[in-house]
Amino acid sequence: MSDSIFINGLALHAYHGVMPHEGKVGQGFIIDLVLGIDLADAAKSDKLADTVGYDVVADVVSRAFTAKRYRLVEAAAGAVADAILEIFSRINTVRITVRKPHAPVAAIFTDVGVVLTRSRRG
Repeated sequence: MSDSIFINGLALHAYHGVMPHEGKVGQGFIIDLVLGIDLADAAKSDKLADTVGYDVVADVVSRAFTAKRYRLVEAAAGAVADAILEIFSRINTVRITVRKPHAPVAAIFTDVGVVLTRSRRG
């Protein structure tokens, strides 16, 4: 299957990071998602019931990402991937990119972050 739904540039404020000030003031993160899903039924029926809504996915991502403070963006990204696979039975794979454009790194960069890919087991 090569069908997918994507959400790019979801901006969230959270308190993730290993530095003490990151837990106090927080910072902006940018999340990109690619969700592997069979869209054949939705393409034929033109019904939302045969897919997943972007708004619902964005809400789940926001809640999972901000529910608690993580020291590592790897852990925050993993929590999002787990939540998506748990809540949306139609989604088979999740590719999540979490970008941290204001990471406390002594270098000039656009952003840093992680990319995780998770698949439904079984």
